[in-house]
Amino acid sequence: MRLETFENPRPQRDYVIRHEAPEFTSVCPKTGQPDFGTVVIEYVADRLCVELKSLKLYLQSYRNRGIFYEAVTNQILDDLVAALRPRRIRVETHWTPRGGMRSVIIAEQAHPARRRPRSNGR
Repeated sequence: MRLETFENPRPQRDYVIRHEAPEFTSVCPKTGQPDFGTVVIEYVADRLCVELKSLKLYLQSYRNRGIFYEAVTNQILDDLVAALRPRRIRVETHWTPRGGMRSVIIAEQAHPARRRPRSNGR
């Protein structure tokens, strides 16, 4: 599933974009049972922003995929970094408790060398 993008309307400014998908599902690769969770994506765009319909369809593509929590969190991060090349990004997954255990996975990446475009003013 391809993530579509659009031009950042304010590339000269750092501002946080936060998307929450509270109905995320995937499948446990060991048991075949469904996993339910919330995906929180928070990033500071550089040149590009993610288009929401494509993000929704991308996240839905995990519905029948057998993948561990840690792997899915890092895969989402990797795919968003490849599509957007953001200044910084954080992906959190919050999983519904199973067997008395609740899991939260956090993956993040920053591009310290990435600089904001200079405005024509001072």
